[in-house]
Amino acid sequence: MYAIVEIAGQQFKVEKDRTVYTHRLAGAEGAALVIDKVLLVDNDGKISVGAPTVAGATVQAKILAHVRGEKVLVFKKKRRKSYQKMNGHRQNLTQVLIEGISVK
Repeated sequence: MYAIVEIAGQQFKVEKDRTVYTHRLAGAEGAALVIDKVLLVDNDGKISVGAPTVAGATVQAKILAHVRGEKVLVFKKKRRKSYQKMNGHRQNLTQVLIEGISVK
């Protein structure tokens, strides 16, 4: 059984006991989440597609940790103009454990 859900503006394919890294969510580590923006549910070959969401479907999750992603280097240069600029960026992420998918 899997589901396609929308968390913090991004879509994820989730299954039970899988971890997902999303943009930083509000909530303490160890807090429970109930995700109700379920776009699709596959229950052993029976597919339910929402318009826009599946009615009565929820995903139970738990916040494991707030972490930071890998560093991404941003380098800008204009040739023959003596212009170079180097920047770095690390995205704030939340590690979420999917505990279960329920459909009513």
